Amino acid sequence: MKNIIGLFLILAFSAAVFGQHSKAKPLAENFSAIALDGKSFDLAELKGKVVVLTFWSTKCPICHKEIPKLNQLVENYKDKAVVFLGLTMENSDKVKAYLKKTPFKFDILPNSFGVVLKYADKDGDGNVAMGFPAHYLINQKGEIELKTSGFDKTKILDVEINRLLMTK
Repeated sequence: MKNIIGLFLILAFSAAVFGQHSKAKPLAENFSAIALDGKSFDLAELKGKVVVLTFWSTKCPICHKEIPKLNQLVENYKDKAVVFLGLTMENSDKVKAYLKKTPFKFDILPNSFGVVLKYADKDGDGNVAMGFPAHYLINQKGEIELKTSGFDKTKILDVEINRLLMTK
């Protein structure tokens, strides 16, 4: 009887541990958008690549300071299967004027309020809650691998992008 109970406990424990490690990652919400240069993007068509989404604003001082580090990240992966998209709710004219002073090497997707609504957290009243900059790292299967916000997340993004490229 002790052996049966012991075996049952081992199986139950194993199932619990396995269940913790097999949690499915959330799928990234699909969207389509047009970049400043006229290029079209459809997230579903980017499967097979690592995708970095950065939500930012020209009014965000943290974003402004982080752009040079994000540009370096783009350079580090320029010949790899990584797509960098910078989404902003601001219009093209405002973004173009900003980019003349502060170049941003991501493909910039202006007028992205609809995408922000898809990705932003919501508070208890259903209000949008997203700090800028916010980064979403999407793996080759289209799953959200990492979600982070705040200043200088380039190191963690770099580590995770590299890991995803190595596990392909």
